[in-house]
Amino acid sequence: MPVAIIVHGGAGTIAPERSDSAQVGCKEAALAGYAILQAGGSALDAVEAAVRSLEDNPEYNAGTGACLDKNGNIELDAGMMDGRALQVGAIAGIERIKNPISLARKVLESEHVLLIGKGAEQFAWEQGIEQCASEELVTERQYQLWQAARDEEEPRYYRRQVGSAGGLTPKATGDEKHGTVGAVALDMSGALAAATSTGGIHDKYPGRVGDVPLVGCGFYADETAAISCTGHGEDFVRLLIAKRAADFVAGGQSALESARSAIAVLSARATGTGGLILVDRKGEVGFAWNSSNMSYAYIHDDMNEPAAGL
Repeated sequence: MPVAIIVHGGAGTIAPERSDSAQVGCKEAALAGYAILQAGGSALDAVEAAVRSLEDNPEYNAGTGACLDKNGNIELDAGMMDGRALQVGAIAGIERIKNPISLARKVLESEHVLLIGKGAEQFAWEQGIEQCASEELVTERQYQLWQAARDEEEPRYYRRQVGSAGGLTPKATGDEKHGTVGAVALDMSGALAAATSTGGIHDKYPGRVGDVPLVGCGFYADETAAISCTGHGEDFVRLLIAKRAADFVAGGQSALESARSAIAVLSARATGTGGLILVDRKGEVGFAWNSSNMSYAYIHDDMNEPAAGL
């Protein structure tokens, strides 16, 4: 049975000076998951390892490097699915967890499907997942974006210190706000799995939850395909983009055709932008986006090293 994995580092506008690092990080994540697949490991283990790599990389808006909400806090969402057993695990609105995808994995292995906020953090403690200090997740780049947003707002007393001060950059707008990471994989046994993790959108309203922890919206896996999405989460929720992509595969389209068909629905039915990655039961990968960029990398049995792009 062939093995394959594809990862993404988020859709949106990627500045030219960040294009190389965005692709390198995706390659590293793809290799982390592929090593597990080559050793006979499960697709679930592979996508968890790949997403952990992306969460640990401050280049991406997930885990370390996640964006800040209006109050200067980091709230994290993640979800994953086992396509063979149709088991789902997701968490939303958590703080101080370095690798949210591993907490989602613990939820998947429990009787629960989705845990949020303080309850999810209590579950993490019960599962032996340690909390980190909030400051460990804040990067200078994300702090500067948050501070720039505060500088554009009145009254000035709204500001709250969340990290070290630095030079300001323009507030992220529109396309630049997207940020999610994800991975999908096929293992030697023929099982498919999907995983997605995010810090949400820049300067989001506290408590806002997008598509990432919602099965069928930001991620999905069954016996035919596994999908991870990134983009304007509200529209991915309204249109069930991940599940639509799987249905296109089930209807006979190729992996690439299915990815493009799902994004075509997004373009036709909504104003939000984004993208997705997909792997099918034959080990074929697909990807598509209607935003300016989407960083990605993939590798399968016929390749010596990952291919990457944006």
